[in-house]
Amino acid sequence: MHRVVLLLGLAVLLPATASGQSAGEVERCFQNPAGCSAGGSAAPAPAHVPAPGTGGAPIAATRPAAAPDYVTVLQSPEPDRKRIQESLRTLDKYNGPIDGNLQSEATVKAIGDWQKGRGTPIMGKLTPAEAQQLNAEASKVPIRRIEPSTQIAATPPSNADALKALRDRLAERRKAAEPKAEAATQSLIRDLKAYVAADGKGVAGEQFTTFAKWYADNKAAARSVGEIAPAIDDYGDAKSGAAATAEIRVETKQGGETYRQCLVFAWIEGTPRKNTQAFSCDDVAAVEKWKTDQALKSAWR
Repeated sequence: MHRVVLLLGLAVLLPATASGQSAGEVERCFQNPAGCSAGGSAAPAPAHVPAPGTGGAPIAATRPAAAPDYVTVLQSPEPDRKRIQESLRTLDKYNGPIDGNLQSEATVKAIGDWQKGRGTPIMGKLTPAEAQQLNAEASKVPIRRIEPSTQIAATPPSNADALKALRDRLAERRKAAEPKAEAATQSLIRDLKAYVAADGKGVAGEQFTTFAKWYADNKAAARSVGEIAPAIDDYGDAKSGAAATAEIRVETKQGGETYRQCLVFAWIEGTPRKNTQAFSCDDVAAVEKWKTDQALKSAWR
């Protein structure tokens, strides 16, 4: 009974705006005034806030990815840049100079080949992480052993072997040229003997004036000419034909004495012979100068 009277009194005190509330709402407001709005109605229930980590949480804005850093490696100290080239060489990607130039055409290509093999973008330049990975990969490559056969250099021949080889080559050349040289020398010997037999007349004296003077001097000294023996000194091609030089040893006799004399005859083959000269066998310098003047390419030396 007392509760009914109290409710009726409260209804009189409430503003007109509360007249539309039901008796249940009035009783709830009486029991819990904080649960009613300023207007006397019950406060609306708070909106449901999703628990953290549930699907209803708001999605944060995604930041753009940072651009790759290629500048750090390009501007790294020279020893670090050289190490990159050495690593590329170890991996058979690079065979250029180790100069630390990571922007050279060969180095850029080598880096690109390494990146291609890894399936990463082919940039021809490295980020710090890629440089570290490259060096680490190269450090794991086993040291290549050189086959013993490639380490053994050809043993140089001894002096004796080299001399023997030279003599063998000269013998082959001499063998090839000897028939022509022998024919040229024998032809000269025939002309010299004919000159002596004709007592100072013939082509030998005309072609070799030194020999003609030599013969005249011996004749004046009452020496007679005996045996004439040739020894071929040299033979080969000269600028104007085949050239020959031959030592001619001649015996001369005076009374019971025998003298041995030597002359070197030099000429260019032909009919008649050309550029003819005769020297004392002791005048080696003059003989060699004649060969040089004729641009003689020896077949024996």
